[in-house]
Amino acid sequence: MTKTKYAPGSTGRTHSTSAPQLVSLLREAIISGQLVPNQRLVEADLSEEYGASRGNVRIALSELSVEGLIERVQNRGARVRAVSVNEAVEITEVRGAIEAMCARKAAEKATSENICELRSIAERMTQAVETGHLNEYSQCNKELHALIMDMSGQRTAAETIKRLRGQAVRYQFRLSNHPGRPSTSLPQHLAIIEGICSHDPDAASLAMSRHLDSVAEAIRATDI
Repeated sequence: MTKTKYAPGSTGRTHSTSAPQLVSLLREAIISGQLVPNQRLVEADLSEEYGASRGNVRIALSELSVEGLIERVQNRGARVRAVSVNEAVEITEVRGAIEAMCARKAAEKATSENICELRSIAERMTQAVETGHLNEYSQCNKELHALIMDMSGQRTAAETIKRLRGQAVRYQFRLSNHPGRPSTSLPQHLAIIEGICSHDPDAASLAMSRHLDSVAEAIRATDI
């Protein structure tokens, strides 16, 4: 039987890959579509392919299970979790409610240092759209949402968002690379940033809610 090739660039070295490294490698493979929904993840194959011990493979699979990227099937091991479009939309709508609250808190607590960071991200996002650098825009998107969560000080919300994002992250990744999407979402992100920098909780909350409503609609309407 031909062994599954899990992802390009795998190490193939014996037991040199730590559990955190393997979590990162597998997460990226799932997000990018190198590992597809319902694909089985065999511990022995992962151990050989990524040069990780079986113990570290189990730790990594457990962490990714908590994130919602994989699922354990009784007597059949682990597999990449399949999330339907409808479920991805529902997850995004729940995120919208929580992140809107966090944007409100961020606007109330924003320091001058926070505002400088937000303005910098806004500039980078704008430049990325103007130059067509989608990967840079996607990175800025991640930084912005993470910064807002950190500014809000809402730890429970942050953990909830982490799990929710994990479950729908494949759709988010593909949507971020969809032609024209960054140009649509840029003004939404700039509105969020402006609301927070202006210490306007209502504006920040509304802008975040509208942004994630737009993401949900795009997932629902686009064949991705």
